[in-house]
Amino acid sequence: MKDKNSEFRLFWRMLRKNKLAMLGLIILTLIVLTAIFANVLAPYDYTAQNLVNMKKFPSMEHPFGTDEFGRDILSRIIYGTRQSLVIGVGSIAIAVLAGGLIGLISGFYGGWLDNLLMRITDVMMAIPGMLLAIAIVAALGSSLKNLLIAIAIAKLPNFARIMRATVMSAREQEYVTASKVMGISNWKILLEDILPNSLSPMIVQATLGIAFAILTAAGMSFMGLGIQPPTPEWGAMISTAKNYIRDYPYMVMFPGAAIMITILALNLLGDGLRDALDPKLRY
Repeated sequence: MKDKNSEFRLFWRMLRKNKLAMLGLIILTLIVLTAIFANVLAPYDYTAQNLVNMKKFPSMEHPFGTDEFGRDILSRIIYGTRQSLVIGVGSIAIAVLAGGLIGLISGFYGGWLDNLLMRITDVMMAIPGMLLAIAIVAALGSSLKNLLIAIAIAKLPNFARIMRATVMSAREQEYVTASKVMGISNWKILLEDILPNSLSPMIVQATLGIAFAILTAAGMSFMGLGIQPPTPEWGAMISTAKNYIRDYPYMVMFPGAAIMITILALNLLGDGLRDALDPKLRY
């Protein structure tokens, strides 16, 4: 049996060797801390309007400038971090749990159940994820809960497919055959033998999926289907500021930079996790 501590140390050593992955991890850590301590870090109330200071360029008083209502853009970006992380992590967590369960059952049992579940996921994957999420939110209405559900459903087929492929490979291993011969129940084999050995690709895909979720949420907010005002959200901030982009480009530039940096950090970390968890690259 493998020593879990030595496995983790090996994984951590491989991850530390990847400088870009560590950069992504550091940036993400700072983003998470910003979301947690937003009420401490934000210099102003994100809802506070000051019509005297409308559309002020960046200055010492307002480092990122102010918007069309005189609200501090830096404070709104800081508080918007919470919305982006909740959407990204929440929707992907739902997709991983639901899609992972579907893939686990489909890959292990096979037969007609596998065919039925995979045909359903094929139909869902035939529709672009962004378009599917837009259709769901348009039908259910604009709210944080509906946005989470829409993005989760859009990403669910990907996780189901990945889990199914991993389980189909794992179920042919000798340790699974031995467990069956010993009379261990299928669900115990699934949860104790197959699932732990199928998590690596799901972890990598989940990291990259969070980036997709944040970008999708920003795009939907840009179209008016995401988080509604006055709650700050990066995509919604860009949507509002697009009318002023020629005269006040900073209003678009800073929330856009926040999205770009977050997505870049997630992609860097995701690539690093893929390499660190790949047994072919470990030894």
